Amino acid sequence: MRITRRQTMALLLASACPGAAFAQTPLTAPAAMPPDSEARARDAIDGWYRLILELVRHTPTYSPPVAARAFGYLGVTAWEATVAAHPGLRSLAGQLSGLTSLPAGDGTAPDHGVILNAALAAAVPVLFANTGPTGQRAMAAMTDRLATRVAEGVGPAVVSASAAHGAAIAAHVLAWSDTDGGAVVANMGFPMTYPAVGGPADWVPTSLVRQQQMPLLPEWGQNRTFAMPTGADCGLPPPPDWSTAPDSAFYAEARAVYDTTTSLTPDQLAIARFWSDDPMLSPTPPGHWITIARIVLDDRDADAVTRADALARVGIGLADALIACWHAKFEYDLLRPVTYIKAHIDPAWQPLLITPPFPEYPSGHSTLSGTSATVLAAVFGPDTAFVDTTHADDGLPDRSFSSFWDAAEEAGISRLYGGIHFPSAIARGLEQGRCVAGWTNALVTRP
Repeated sequence: MRITRRQTMALLLASACPGAAFAQTPLTAPAAMPPDSEARARDAIDGWYRLILELVRHTPTYSPPVAARAFGYLGVTAWEATVAAHPGLRSLAGQLSGLTSLPAGDGTAPDHGVILNAALAAAVPVLFANTGPTGQRAMAAMTDRLATRVAEGVGPAVVSASAAHGAAIAAHVLAWSDTDGGAVVANMGFPMTYPAVGGPADWVPTSLVRQQQMPLLPEWGQNRTFAMPTGADCGLPPPPDWSTAPDSAFYAEARAVYDTTTSLTPDQLAIARFWSDDPMLSPTPPGHWITIARIVLDDRDADAVTRADALARVGIGLADALIACWHAKFEYDLLRPVTYIKAHIDPAWQPLLITPPFPEYPSGHSTLSGTSATVLAAVFGPDTAFVDTTHADDGLPDRSFSSFWDAAEEAGISRLYGGIHFPSAIARGLEQGRCVAGWTNALVTRP
């Protein structure tokens, strides 16, 4: 039984309000599913990730970099809880920047479902502390529902010890997260001041919104990374030299955007909208790739350990990808196509999509898609085909892909169709993503 995005919130809120509609509908199916540790652990990770993807839509500060950061820390939390329940697995402590050894339990062998649920139940409300009242109620309802589910058939002493251990793991990861430079997002990520424009190639605001006269999260590229050493370690060559000469490389890039967007095919329009993933209207681009990971995990009927491993890797890759991307964006501080095209090609031109409020080069969609595709290819195989149903509940048709890289390239080119990126930002963003993924793929999680 597939639980839709809308049903997720309805079910959780109903469970918190006895007598409300759907109050008796199960969050996960299967009365037929045996109450063993594997099934309960899968329910825990699936339930929390389904809710997290919904919370991203409803939490105002959750721009793509902030969402990616949360997916990184939640993935690490879930994996370390899994390691605690399966001692043969490898902790990420000592492999990720600044992550020290996780707290040990009291000697009681932990139950995977209980410890995993307790860890996520402790971490999610902290990372989404500023979500609205509906999200707060949904988190409380999920906590209650899953605490009951994961305790089925488990002795009280094991439940108590496992829950305490899971909470301690979450506290350790959250304390680590507080020191990365991205824990506090003031004014929705927009600084109160920012240096004046220095030259004709530099970024200028593209929105009339007062808050967006400053760029989003200009210091994000300086944050502590997860697997890669620093945000500068997957640097890029500069974009083509700015020029207004019709025979210049830069003019050709702008002309490619203009010519493409003024003659879009129906499929190109559909691609641009499918990958738009606007904050507050979607799970954001990082959440789109988390959703793809979950789709393939479901297709494979993957066990709870594989789910935790894959989601941790994708989350770590996403977080590092947007640190690396933001480092390059503010290193080069390049203007957006709309600024150049209106000034030098066609004053009446408008892009299909709303231009995001930060520098252009490289494309964030491309960097995080290149990263995610490379990470997922290492987990599932490079020729894994899948159907992307991310926006089924939003009324957008599903899209089929022959591989993860096929999807990454489409995500990248969608930003050209949308009129918000030059071709070189897309191509080099995908290259940057491959570099970031190399650090993630080097992590050792199995014996």
